[in-house]
Amino acid sequence: MRTDFDRELEERLVRYTAIDTQSDDSTGIQPSTAIQLDLQRLLLDELTAIGAVDVRLTDYGAVLATIPATVENAPTIGFLAHVDTAPQFNATGVKPVVHRNYNGGAISFADAPTLTLTPEVSPYLGQKSGHDIITASGTTLLGADDKAGVSVIMTAARHLIANPDIPHGPIRIAFTPDEEIGAGVDVRLPADLGVDFAYTFDGGEVGEIEYETFSADGATVTVTGVSIHPGWAKGKLVNALHLAAKIVQTLPHATMTPETTEDREGFIHIYEMKGSAAEVVMKIILRDFERDGLTAKGELLRQVCAAVQATEPRAEITCEIRPQYRNMRYWLEKDMAPVELAHAACRDLGLEPVSIPVRGGTDGSRLTEMGVPCPNLFTGMQEIHGPLEWISVQDMAVATQLFLKIAERAAQR
Repeated sequence: MRTDFDRELEERLVRYTAIDTQSDDSTGIQPSTAIQLDLQRLLLDELTAIGAVDVRLTDYGAVLATIPATVENAPTIGFLAHVDTAPQFNATGVKPVVHRNYNGGAISFADAPTLTLTPEVSPYLGQKSGHDIITASGTTLLGADDKAGVSVIMTAARHLIANPDIPHGPIRIAFTPDEEIGAGVDVRLPADLGVDFAYTFDGGEVGEIEYETFSADGATVTVTGVSIHPGWAKGKLVNALHLAAKIVQTLPHATMTPETTEDREGFIHIYEMKGSAAEVVMKIILRDFERDGLTAKGELLRQVCAAVQATEPRAEITCEIRPQYRNMRYWLEKDMAPVELAHAACRDLGLEPVSIPVRGGTDGSRLTEMGVPCPNLFTGMQEIHGPLEWISVQDMAVATQLFLKIAERAAQR
């Protein structure tokens, strides 16, 4: 079903995804890349132009704004999306392509002739005949994660401000940087947001309302060998690359990697390894739905590092594990009111909500842990973090309608 929001959502997503906003966890600055501020400054201007108030860019890189209430005594609700795109795949030079009135067959890519998107590859696509599908051109990700969420929130905000007869309480908007590297929620954000509860628009299929995510830690393993000219290396060289390879090979491959796990199974994922024979730095993420399982994975990684260290005492192997976020279920299950509100709003749209565990995390994971209940809502994004990423404009329109229904329902409580 086509809506009055379709064209605006399409134009916003195409405009936003063309701006490079990739985050980078190696820089040590906040936000991690200056290019994210290119989109943030555009959003500042657009929020001001549509009549939002209290519009500002924080010194930690988040954009905040308010849609003033049209009724009294309603809760203050936050809606959030992140502007950064994933560092795991090329996100520079994104050329969004709109495939209008999708015919149900294969979608090809102008810049990657051998790449094909089909319902066999992405089954949800098979449900979208007649929709307008947006992809990139084949050599980059699209960035619908999470510029679809940004587009939905901006479109809904513009609609509410333009239609003051719609009853709603105070609404706070936040666009965050660095979510993809686990740094989207600065410790100052909960107070700056100032809401009773919130929602992230950072989910997938229509109908998904999520209140359970992974718990997550990040690890850095550094292997320092002994460097010497290879011509005189006998009995002296300790090759850090060889030791790093032993660590990789010793960790479980058949039962605890992303490609071998599903549903509620956690994993250990080595996503980056850089270095030389002298020193290697490995970056690893640990994921599990339960705290005990996450702790066990950290201990396993430490044990493997210690075992490899024992084989070569001349080397130095360090393993640093730092917390990233925790399963939001631990807090939301104590007060399900925000989830129940979203479920009711979803049913108002004629949809049966689906709540499944998210094999990932959101800014809402951290916000919930920090005292701001924040479930996650669908946008329609699919095949994220890679060249096959796609989204339906009409799915985004349903997400926009969900925003409006939540705001309206909350004002009736």
